[in-house]
Amino acid sequence: MSTYSSDEDERRPSGISAKFRGLGRGDILHKLPGGSKLADVLLWKDKKKSAISLSTATLMWVLLECMEYHVLTLMCHLLMFTMIGVFFWTNGAAFIKRTPPRIPEIRFSEQAFLNAATAVRVEANRLSTTLYDAATGRDLKTFLMVLGCLWVVSVISNWCNFATLIYMVFVGGHTVPILYTKYQDRMDLIAHRAGLEMQKHYSAFDDRVLSKIPRRPVKPKRKK
Repeated sequence: MSTYSSDEDERRPSGISAKFRGLGRGDILHKLPGGSKLADVLLWKDKKKSAISLSTATLMWVLLECMEYHVLTLMCHLLMFTMIGVFFWTNGAAFIKRTPPRIPEIRFSEQAFLNAATAVRVEANRLSTTLYDAATGRDLKTFLMVLGCLWVVSVISNWCNFATLIYMVFVGGHTVPILYTKYQDRMDLIAHRAGLEMQKHYSAFDDRVLSKIPRRPVKPKRKK
């Protein structure tokens, strides 16, 4: 390990590793839909699939933004060219005396859709509960964080449209995890310092403003 990392480890407060480590090693990514396969792509362990994924997203963004394709038009054209290619590839194989390609038939299992629906339902209920608690004043910190995030998204939406925003998120997913893996110690320390600074400002704001706001008593949640 480098001298910088050793010095930073000595100055790093206890517990910081447990708090901030995990993203670089794919622990969080393995919990997302796709599991280890998604983590391998985002962490560039499978460079071929990662390059294809990023190149495809870039091509889609160029078509939608630079060439001003509409989403429905683009999807129809892609399906048209795919079907034409498969048609000539399959039926033209006999003329060049080659074996026709074996194109697997795609089928989606019922269990896969049920698992996806269950995961969406759980996350939707969790988000709904969080937003409700924040909106009703039960959690002022979350309330302020949600307002801040919505304001940031509204500002970004004035700079770029939805397609560009999705592309930026996609590129970030292919760069942030791998950068964190390489510079984990430095980013842990920066995140820790930023967290302490934000906590200090929030505590001052809480003492001066939030603590003086009258709030109704929080009712205990009923146990099911």
